[in-house]
Amino acid sequence: MAKLVLLIGGNMGDRRKNLAAATKQIHKRIGKIIRSSAYYETAAWGNTDQPDFLNQVLIAETKKAASAVMQEILKIEEELGRIRTVKNAPRLIDIDILFYDKEIHTEDALSIPHPQIPNRRFVLVPLNELMPNFKHPVLLKSIHELLLKCKDKLEVSKVS
Repeated sequence: MAKLVLLIGGNMGDRRKNLAAATKQIHKRIGKIIRSSAYYETAAWGNTDQPDFLNQVLIAETKKAASAVMQEILKIEEELGRIRTVKNAPRLIDIDILFYDKEIHTEDALSIPHPQIPNRRFVLVPLNELMPNFKHPVLLKSIHELLLKCKDKLEVSKVS
């Protein structure tokens, strides 16, 4: 079994309902979810003229290969109503693979670890909640160290 770390998020519609639907499909089709962070709200990153995002990190165990996980994620996003338009556009659901064990993939359609992890507080804050001592397999720094050095200043607020 591989340990899979995902970030789910969205900023359109009923954000909690959309994240819950994504979580259910991930559990059903990709692998057992063993831990989940709190929900975190943050302003949109990149294209800032849009509603705030709700994000959550999930840790799952999967028997699927990383490439098969990616294909399943794309299907889940589409089935839940994601329409891909321009980069950083508003969306009902977004599912990103952050880590797949300590594997490194650099194909066009699959980049693991996610290359933007060290640059985004909305990723690092929930990751730090679940796995602060995990060492990034490329950067060889812990999640906590990456969070302390992150230059992103967007506020990330825990939502109850």
